[in-house]
Amino acid sequence: MRDVLLEIDAWYANGTRFALATVINAFHSTPRQPGAAMAVSADGEVVGSVSGGCVESAVYELGREVLETGQPTTQRYGISDDDAFAVGLTCGGTIDILVQPVDTASFPEFGDLADAINAEVPVAVATVVSADDRLGTRLIVWPDRVIGSLGDPALDAAVTEDMAGMLDQGTTAVRHYGLRGERRRDEIAVFVHSFAPPPRMFVFGAIDFAAAVARIGKFLGYHVTVCDARPVFATRKRFPDADNVVVSWPHRFLAEATDGGLVDGRTVLCVLTHDPKFDVPLLELALRTDAGYIGAMGSRRTHDDRLMRLRERGLGDGELARLASPIGLDLGARTPEETAVSVAAEIIAMKRSGSGRRLSATSGRIHGDAVTLSAHPA
Repeated sequence: MRDVLLEIDAWYANGTRFALATVINAFHSTPRQPGAAMAVSADGEVVGSVSGGCVESAVYELGREVLETGQPTTQRYGISDDDAFAVGLTCGGTIDILVQPVDTASFPEFGDLADAINAEVPVAVATVVSADDRLGTRLIVWPDRVIGSLGDPALDAAVTEDMAGMLDQGTTAVRHYGLRGERRRDEIAVFVHSFAPPPRMFVFGAIDFAAAVARIGKFLGYHVTVCDARPVFATRKRFPDADNVVVSWPHRFLAEATDGGLVDGRTVLCVLTHDPKFDVPLLELALRTDAGYIGAMGSRRTHDDRLMRLRERGLGDGELARLASPIGLDLGARTPEETAVSVAAEIIAMKRSGSGRRLSATSGRIHGDAVTLSAHPA
């Protein structure tokens, strides 16, 4: 929903009713994952996508129907059959969609939810998606408060407890419970949509390659910070796409960020300085954090020298194995922009467990399952 929030928040503030369609389950080679959203306003305007174009027309009509009835509904879309006009996913996957009406009467908490997402405050929404009289009931959980109910106090307690853990990990998925919150039963299906703050990317070294990496990192949805000890290079003018530009010794800044809880399993660290006086103390610290991806720029000769220096500082083979160096995938990249694509490709491949090979040379599923960036690659 984050990708359509700007438009639907404005609709809500202006009193415009809309139907919100959200992917709650995705199976096989589906282009959009749980949490992807599309909204249809009472005026017929559409924003967002739930399938990359395959079933948008059908979802649009379903959204119009929900606006007329005022009742939420769920719908499954699967593989197209032999009828050329059948509604289905041409990619061969299956998605479950929740469509619910949204206005100040049916969703009075939406304004608070939107404010939290915009302010990057962690928040999660649990919605009953079982086809019964609880369909559409919701529970919203912040770190310090809870609003709403799923119809039973015991169920609310069980779901709230699970949501806290899912929110910590940024997990969005359907969970099943008994009527009173029993975790080994499945009478009630609950879709938990987590809105964790965007993952962070720290780019060290204020060079032209860093500007390109910061740009593509922002495009991928990261909160991007560029850090360099040289104030003449670390300027907002040189890095307009970064969220923050910091003048500090890289290892000192990373230590402060780590102590402040800003480095976790979703964090990306790109070390582009390729200068030992910056690299070595920075990587010594980086490889002892929980960061999911740690990449360092430099030639293979630079890499070998860097490993020697890090071993002298006491890092072992297990820690050094986490280092992606030379940084990026082998795309034959030369320019800063091409190199940024190479780095982004490696980050995505690790995040999605991709092989990094050409799809035309592989077989099997195209869209893999989403996974957390691994701090310890296999």
